[in-house]
Amino acid sequence: AGDRIITAINTGASSLSFVGSAFIVLCYCLFKELRKFSFKLVFYLALSDMLCSFFLIVGDPSKGFICYAQGYTTHFFCVASFLWTTTIAFTLHRTVVKHKTDVEDLEAMFHLYVWGTSLVVTVIRSFGNNHSLGPWCWTQSGLKGKAVHFLTFYAPLWGAILYNGFTYFQVIRMLRNARRMAVGMSDRVDQFDNRAELKVLNRWGYYPLILIGSWAFGTINRIHDFIEPGHKIFWLSVLDVGTAALMGLFNSIAYGFNSSVRRAIHERLELFPERIYRWLPSFRPKSQQRSEMVSL
Repeated sequence: AGDRIITAINTGASSLSFVGSAFIVLCYCLFKELRKFSFKLVFYLALSDMLCSFFLIVGDPSKGFICYAQGYTTHFFCVASFLWTTTIAFTLHRTVVKHKTDVEDLEAMFHLYVWGTSLVVTVIRSFGNNHSLGPWCWTQSGLKGKAVHFLTFYAPLWGAILYNGFTYFQVIRMLRNARRMAVGMSDRVDQFDNRAELKVLNRWGYYPLILIGSWAFGTINRIHDFIEPGHKIFWLSVLDVGTAALMGLFNSIAYGFNSSVRRAIHERLELFPERIYRWLPSFRPKSQQRSEMVSL
């Protein structure tokens, strides 16, 4: 019964992540104005999340090839996901703090770093290959398997979290110092711009918390399982599976559903025929409503 509940939670949360990530991938493919380098990195992140979520959903807990394939592919794409967040943090830091304009030239290096590292840790993981027969085949049983899993996933994960946190801290501190200098040199500061800038800074500050929120319970559960392998805590396993499977949804909202995406969608909605809004007046774009009020 416990495994069925955890499986259902994993499937539901992974499905939400798959839909959220697929939406960002679809937006990138449909809207040409989004195909800038900064959003291209978000596209690769969403693609990794989408595939990670997909293989979490289709996993077969039975022994055999399907179980091993699901374990390796999940590991590969989940590692790739959090590594893409480090490239986004690196790009922002190099642009804002270092004042470099060569980040687009580093795209090939980013691919080599992300996919290469993901492949290496996935291959190393095979040395302790002893999959558990739980709700999915990603976790491993046996002391050696658990140790290898921890070293090839959770160690680089928390390295990425520390790097992202330190990087965003430097970026936010740099921008706040620049803002203070601008305020000191100007007699008046636009309150709207001030609020918008603070909103952006706060948004960046939440980025490292996404990985922490997604994998904190998983890390605690792995450590507990390592210390007391015969004693599983059900509520901890539920939180572990639920939060980890939602990583793709969190990333798609935080990184992907930004003002550029909303603007692109809004512009497409304004092109809809007028007869659609006769049937669905509540979905009429606000700008169109305002223009009609002005004409009246």
